[in-house]
Amino acid sequence: MTLKQLRAFVAVARTLSFAEAGTLVHLSQPALSLAVKNLEESLGGRLFQRSTRQVSLTPEGRAFFPLARRLLSDWEHAEDDMRQRFSLGRGRVALAAMPTFAGNLLPGVLAAFRRQFPEITIEVNDVIAEEVVERVTDGRVELGISFDPGVREDLIFELLFEDRYIAILPPGHTLLQSNPRHIDWAQLHKEDFITLQRPSGVRHMLEQRLAEAGLGLAVAFETHQLVTCGRMVAEGLGVSAVPAMSAGQMTALGCHCIPLEGPVIHQKVGVIRRRRHELSVAVQAMLDTLRARYPNAALASDQREGVSN
Repeated sequence: MTLKQLRAFVAVARTLSFAEAGTLVHLSQPALSLAVKNLEESLGGRLFQRSTRQVSLTPEGRAFFPLARRLLSDWEHAEDDMRQRFSLGRGRVALAAMPTFAGNLLPGVLAAFRRQFPEITIEVNDVIAEEVVERVTDGRVELGISFDPGVREDLIFELLFEDRYIAILPPGHTLLQSNPRHIDWAQLHKEDFITLQRPSGVRHMLEQRLAEAGLGLAVAFETHQLVTCGRMVAEGLGVSAVPAMSAGQMTALGCHCIPLEGPVIHQKVGVIRRRRHELSVAVQAMLDTLRARYPNAALASDQREGVSN
């Protein structure tokens, strides 16, 4: 049973005239008759009673008529849905983003995307950096935004920008009295430090980089979220270091943000996707929107084709 045969049958069943039906489906009368005959053969019996004067449906034809119309309707809806998806008139984007990016920079990206593609549904999975990688790896989302996960054979990491760590301090802190342009890590070393709990990749990276510089952290409080670190700092419980992309959020919480030096610590932030998996049209459009938002990424560093831990 083919789509052509279904359309031929429905047209004849509606008009009870092969001549009128041929006009509706743009087929010559012999071609229309052949399509109906082939359909009857494939189904195993006659759908029409024919005479020189009239055409009528057999009982089996009458039973098949609503089924055929439903099949054609489903087919047309499927065609329309796929055309809409390929033209970005319909579709869905599921992405995962670490909270620092999701709460500070992603809303601007989504607003730009929404202006261009208002009919696309967007699902944001706001999860820690390590889980962003997991969700992309196991296919729960097509796109992730996180820190560079390292070289992975199954993933592609595409740089968006490099983010620098900054110090956040409570209002009136002694380190702010001289209105410094930057703060050294050695100065934070003497303060109660608020940081993310292990096994956070951010915590591990900071400790490793500071150990290379002969420094450590006097950890007083641990939490799972940077926003909680910010609230604790604002309440005067200690100091912390966070990615610069969260500076606006930290300032809103009441923290003071100062660049950190000695050493300056950067982390690459980018898009993660699976290797050898073609993106859906809608997700590809989201990736293009991210690239447009950070157009200098390709100039700032090398885009890596593959990537691993």
